[in-house]
Amino acid sequence: MDRQRFSKSGFTLVELLVVIAIIGVLVGLLLPAVQAAREAARRMSCSNNFKQIGLAIHNYHAAYDAMPKHGTGTGLRQNPAIGTWWEDSDTTSQAELSALVGLTPFFEQQALWEQISNPMIGRVDNGTGAPGGNAANPWPAMGPSPEDQQYRPWMTDIPTLRCPSDPGKGAPMSGRTNYAVCVGDSAAGVLQPGPVDDQLRPADNWRAEIHGGADRGPFTTRTQRQFRDILDGLANTLVMGEIATDLGDLDKRTSPSINNGSVWNAAPSATDPDGNPLECRGQIDPASPLFWLNGNNKQTGQNTRGAIWSHFQYVSTQVTTILPPNTEVCATGHQDSTGVASVSSRHQGGAHVLMGDGAVKFITDSIEAGNSNAPNITFYNGRGKPSPYGLWGALGTRGAKESVQGL
Repeated sequence: MDRQRFSKSGFTLVELLVVIAIIGVLVGLLLPAVQAAREAARRMSCSNNFKQIGLAIHNYHAAYDAMPKHGTGTGLRQNPAIGTWWEDSDTTSQAELSALVGLTPFFEQQALWEQISNPMIGRVDNGTGAPGGNAANPWPAMGPSPEDQQYRPWMTDIPTLRCPSDPGKGAPMSGRTNYAVCVGDSAAGVLQPGPVDDQLRPADNWRAEIHGGADRGPFTTRTQRQFRDILDGLANTLVMGEIATDLGDLDKRTSPSINNGSVWNAAPSATDPDGNPLECRGQIDPASPLFWLNGNNKQTGQNTRGAIWSHFQYVSTQVTTILPPNTEVCATGHQDSTGVASVSSRHQGGAHVLMGDGAVKFITDSIEAGNSNAPNITFYNGRGKPSPYGLWGALGTRGAKESVQGL
């Protein structure tokens, strides 16, 4: 009988290499699609967070017949005759709290609101000393000034206030936010302390006029607004905008350039560019246009974009509609002064905004933004007139009677 011959089947080395190559090509083709799908999901989650905040604003208004005040809290720690609101304090919040603090119980943070609105014990470092570490020295109701990094509520990361596309996390910026209130198309309109003096007393007539002349946004520092104040209509007015938080890399959108002069001038000139929102552009790195050149006049840590969700200062929780999305942040002084600070995001090509009627829109970087070289709106220049910053500027004004067709 003939022997039966059996042969073993299998892959040759060439066939195996071909299969590996095909798999590699497929992975290369599919990976960008997977990444795009993940970013689309993160972007949808970011939009949903904004919708929750919009609903919270409307519920707040239904409860109190007003929007939450931006720049509120307890007053000065010492005699108003000598104290000033910008001094750090362990015993009062110095009227520096953002509108987000008042919204906490309206976006499912009732437990956090209870901690804030009542005296409490406990420090971030778990220490037992003062302030806040023991029953003899508890934190005050409405907390200390927002800069205090030992007060747990101010250092709490709230999921509703974070966009999943933003990778910023942890020290030195615990307590981040990716959502900020809109203060309009004028940097002068948000000059602290607003319609009060440095001791938080009612301002004199001159200061009140100066503040009101450029106070064009739906939110205003230390002034409580109602929906009826938004004369252009809720559907036509941007009340909040998305912001990227700082990663410590000198990103021009998140690390403010400071000490760039005054916003009071009626018009800039070649020798005196104060008041021009483009003043900082000479500091941008030409080799990396998204970043600043190295220098000593850039803010870091807690003084950067989106730091301290509880703080009303422009760098933390304010946006202006002067320069279009994802442009540089240019400040007149430090973080407690004022500046040009647009919306920004880690999404491709734009950022989300919240309209007064609760709608969330994605605004592209290419939105029509008028004349970026136009001087800043001040009491002395442009008050009562349509925004010089085009459709983008018009979205930020509450009653300047501009058209917002084409959004």
